[in-house]
Amino acid sequence: MDYAEILRQLALVAAASYLIGSIPTGYIIVKLFTGQDIRTIGSGSTGATNVKRVMGKKWFFIVMLLDALKGALPVVLTALYATSLSEYGVLPVIAAVCAILGHSKSVFLEFTGGKSVATGVGTLMALNWQAGLIIAAVWGTVTWVSKYVSLGSIVALALSPLIMWFLNAPVAYIVYAVLAAVYVIYLHRENIKRLKEGCENKVR
Repeated sequence: MDYAEILRQLALVAAASYLIGSIPTGYIIVKLFTGQDIRTIGSGSTGATNVKRVMGKKWFFIVMLLDALKGALPVVLTALYATSLSEYGVLPVIAAVCAILGHSKSVFLEFTGGKSVATGVGTLMALNWQAGLIIAAVWGTVTWVSKYVSLGSIVALALSPLIMWFLNAPVAYIVYAVLAAVYVIYLHRENIKRLKEGCENKVR
């Protein structure tokens, strides 16, 4: 086992994935078309839900798709080209972790960002497309029924480890799903508080 090569690939995957995840799509789009800083509007998040408050449903879906691609791309590229520890699926998981960290703590926005839901689902879909589709369907169903995007996000990510396990995904993927769920739910702590108080914003 060539440990130097493993470390080289690990460092390259982590850095590239973080930088791709850090691309502030929501911030760029709002700034480009309105001149506003999305971080000063609504929840202050750069994610799709906050973009919708400024630019409407069309841009909500566009930003969501771009953020999901931002999560999927590093995982796919890593699976294709990073060969170290491939039998364990470790490097694609490192790519996924760094991508969601980049989205929520973007180096381009002074380590601010979004709540990593779309990016997280993108990583999960790249790791296991069946699981990703089910998680996206859960998000869409809960959001449509409840009218709360945050509740859909929390439920979908909370169920992701069970979905991965049910589909016999590698242990590394299940562990990642647990970590991603905990992190995304933590980023939604203020939303959870508002849901309890009955003052969370609904989808219109």
